[in-house]
Amino acid sequence: VVAGLAWINTKRTKIALNPGRLEPSVELPRGEMEVPLWARHSLLATFNSGFKLSDSKGGFVVNGHTYAQMHNGQGTIVGYTDGRVDVIDWTYGPAAPAGVSFARQNLPPIVENGKAAANIENEAEWGATVGNAVLVWRSAVGVDAHGNLIYAAGEDQTVGSLARALIQAGAVRAMELDINSYWTSLITYGAPGALEPKNLLSGMDRPATRYLEVDDRDFFTVNLR
Repeated sequence: VVAGLAWINTKRTKIALNPGRLEPSVELPRGEMEVPLWARHSLLATFNSGFKLSDSKGGFVVNGHTYAQMHNGQGTIVGYTDGRVDVIDWTYGPAAPAGVSFARQNLPPIVENGKAAANIENEAEWGATVGNAVLVWRSAVGVDAHGNLIYAAGEDQTVGSLARALIQAGAVRAMELDINSYWTSLITYGAPGALEPKNLLSGMDRPATRYLEVDDRDFFTVNLR
């Protein structure tokens, strides 16, 4: 069983949250719904976001505006206006405070203080899977002690196995992202202009051009500063 991991230096990159065609399922400016042409010259990577908001019961913030109510206790990847990015247990209440550029919630954290959540082996807590299988494609994102992001994904994963992979890679906090093979993607780009796209793992279901055309789901872009 293989888990793929990607380490993202947040001091040298800019992370952005991009709405998709259908998600989040709230009224908001959707923009390009793919990697904008003007952002492709410095594009390093793209990766999937979380569950549908109807399933995660979480919030959504983009461009400093709260479009879906935030909830305390939810794992949240958050970007600040000063360029910092973090993965936190949200405590700010229903609306994002000043200084937050984007925020995306998806269930409670799976790693806190370098340890897996106490209920990590209760699979019912971590989202519905195709055919109610336990071992499925799963993805997650964490942050290390230096503030860098670590993305993890793999086939035949439990939430616990993915949390342990992140901890071994240095994550001190982490949250689950989307699950099941159709939704799990991290793509890197080998040349400027979003050229030479490549999936993190060869078994990922979606083509490496996924976010270079309109996609139904919200997603993250990683650009060189």
